[in-house]
Amino acid sequence: MVVDFPKRVVHGGTGKRQIEKTKKNVLDFSASVNPFPPKFEWHCNPEHLAAYPDDSYHELKERIGAVFHRKPDEICVGNGSIEIIRAFCSVVLSGDKHFFCESPTFGEYAFSACLAGAAPVDNPSMADVAFICNPNNPTCVLRDKKNLMQRLSEMKSHEGMLFCDEAFIGLSDPKESLADVSDPNLFVLHSLTKSFSVPGIRFGFGFGAPDLIEKIEISRPPWSVNAFAEAFAMQALIHMDDLTISRKRIRQEREWLSHEITALGFYCHPSSVNFILVECNRDVAPLCECLSERLILVRDCTSFGLPACIRIAVRTHDENLLLLEALAACIH
Repeated sequence: MVVDFPKRVVHGGTGKRQIEKTKKNVLDFSASVNPFPPKFEWHCNPEHLAAYPDDSYHELKERIGAVFHRKPDEICVGNGSIEIIRAFCSVVLSGDKHFFCESPTFGEYAFSACLAGAAPVDNPSMADVAFICNPNNPTCVLRDKKNLMQRLSEMKSHEGMLFCDEAFIGLSDPKESLADVSDPNLFVLHSLTKSFSVPGIRFGFGFGAPDLIEKIEISRPPWSVNAFAEAFAMQALIHMDDLTISRKRIRQEREWLSHEITALGFYCHPSSVNFILVECNRDVAPLCECLSERLILVRDCTSFGLPACIRIAVRTHDENLLLLEALAACIH
């Protein structure tokens, strides 16, 4: 029997794979994480490894709620954002449902919706769920809160839902976040991965109406947030204000890096976040291969439908200098 099944979504963050393959250190500009994360002490009590986590994650949700001014029953948690996207889609989009995704954007929304059995539509007015990434990956565009509230109003007019992924909002402008908006037609997704530069931890959380949250929590696998991730999250959440410094340093480095990349003959799209979408005016596959040979990884945006673009994370100044050196060598 032949089963029509979607193909796996292409992602960046392949540094570990390249290190294992080449046995050499690489600089991974394909993973857009905070180059200047807050520093703090944290530990996981070894005794906690001998017991199952509390699958209600009561204390963890209490802390999230205190930071984001939400009630614990409005909060779900998961083993990274993608687990929550999967669970949300299985709850909201199973059956004869339709979804809308802007293009280009993060591929996991459409992938998870299709896995749930939903079909894409070209107009959000025809969708049961409209997905928005804010700031958007890979275009770097940040929508203001007023615009998003209008989008929510439009979805509510036909009893649809707005799903707003704010994975990068902590590195952009938290004032534009919808995390403090309680509405039965809104779901907001957050993560610690980008802001605290911990993709290995795998911890995501979301905000929504209590009845939806309960279904998402039932749908995710039990104990999916492990003891290490919970211990880190409990400490990181009380350092959210420290991201103010991260945002300032990222903005300064991003402006300098964009200027230097432009001087090499590329076009940098305006960015409000910790990565830059770079227009190369050529098929970027050979460029990406050349950079890889120099142990520099960037995100080939062909999978986003942008075969002439690469996405480059903003890293530390010394690392960015190495990127610029490699870029210059690869175009001459």
